[in-house]
Amino acid sequence: MLRLYNSLTRKKEEFAPIKKTARLTGGPVGLYACGPTVYSYAHIGNFRSFIFEDTLRRVLEYFGYKVRAVMNVTDVGHLSSDADTGEDKLAAAAARERKTAWEVADFYTQAFLRDAKLLNILPPTMMPRATAHIKEQITLIKELEKKSFTYKTNDGIYFDTSKLASYGKLSGQRGEEKAAGKRVALGEKRRPTDFALWKFSPRGERRDMEWPSPWGVGFPGWHIECSAMSRKYLGQPFDIHAGGVDHLPVHHENEIAQSEAAYGKPLARFWLHGEYLILRGDKISKSKGNFITIDELIKRGFDPLAFRYLLFGAHYRKPLTFSWEALESAQNALTRLRSAVRNWDRPRAGCAEFEKRFAEAIADDLNMPKAISVVWEMINSKLPTAAKAKSILKFDKVLGLGLDKCVAKTIKIPVEIKKLLAERAAARQAKNWKESDRLRDLIAEKGFLIEDTKEGQAVTAGGEVKQYQK
Repeated sequence: MLRLYNSLTRKKEEFAPIKKTARLTGGPVGLYACGPTVYSYAHIGNFRSFIFEDTLRRVLEYFGYKVRAVMNVTDVGHLSSDADTGEDKLAAAAARERKTAWEVADFYTQAFLRDAKLLNILPPTMMPRATAHIKEQITLIKELEKKSFTYKTNDGIYFDTSKLASYGKLSGQRGEEKAAGKRVALGEKRRPTDFALWKFSPRGERRDMEWPSPWGVGFPGWHIECSAMSRKYLGQPFDIHAGGVDHLPVHHENEIAQSEAAYGKPLARFWLHGEYLILRGDKISKSKGNFITIDELIKRGFDPLAFRYLLFGAHYRKPLTFSWEALESAQNALTRLRSAVRNWDRPRAGCAEFEKRFAEAIADDLNMPKAISVVWEMINSKLPTAAKAKSILKFDKVLGLGLDKCVAKTIKIPVEIKKLLAERAAARQAKNWKESDRLRDLIAEKGFLIEDTKEGQAVTAGGEVKQYQK
């Protein structure tokens, strides 16, 4: 029985698809995940959310559900402030990089997809872009207008939160309580909680991304895109909406408000939120300038999947502190895991008791720390390696650590590389760090990466790791 913590009801609930036919056939289950805003590189804080969403999907599939996974790409409309002020983030990036907003969006979308692949995040079933769904967003705003939930100001069309009695139910705050905590310049907005559905292009200014609408030339607000695209591809209501905890009080609250106001039915049955990744006592954020990219992890010699492994050390609903030391420990653990399974016999049968315990862990609101501990118990057990191999490959459908490349497969290290490794080991013994780094770079040029562990050097080739003893 899969139980998930529903942010909307603030409790764990048994998961079952909304559609009765899906309950009988195992799907499809509709999953919508908030994707990247493509004005810059996604950082490791963002990827904590994306890996949580990927793990959720993998767990659903582990239990036999067919998942229709939709992840949006925000390529317009995300302003620099949640108060609907400031510049569009894509437009600001375009000015900074001296490119068009379209070029910026395309570049960082591709960068995101590359990083997601390195982290073994499953490709979404659909990945719609906001700019390709302007028609659907305008249709939704017209529906809200028809039902008197909108008003017009000099800079756009706004949603009137006072007209919706249930506004604030996701965050648990009533509209006036949310407003009391905000000190913003309202301009022509009637209250701080009201939010933009459509923003007008500034007079006398030609934007890269703007469209005609019944209200004037402009561009959509950030929140409206998710409501429009999730409804188009998953219907309303759908099963699960997931995202980072930072989306809960504003973005997801506003999605619910506009969708329910327009169509009189819930947007999603379950709402799941992943907690922050913390660096030096603060959340990792582009706005705070303390972010780290996947490319930086690689440049420092880390396997991206070591970061994925690191995230399994904390429950998705708890903040996790990142440090380079913690990542190194995760990489060492991943190395040991890969090394342990490499010399096992070919997969056969399976370990029923460990499979039962693993399933119980992930069924308890994706308890990955417990699931990882079950994995290590099985690895260290005296059960036949062929049975353990069968089970570990099954577990990796959830873990996503690429263990299929390691189980019962050894790496052949060329004689040339072995000689260079021996030279490097000697250089390290002599504390000749300059020579050690030179040899490390030379070995990397030949297609092998090195990780230094307590047990010695470890060589990575094609995503696999093999211990090389001193």
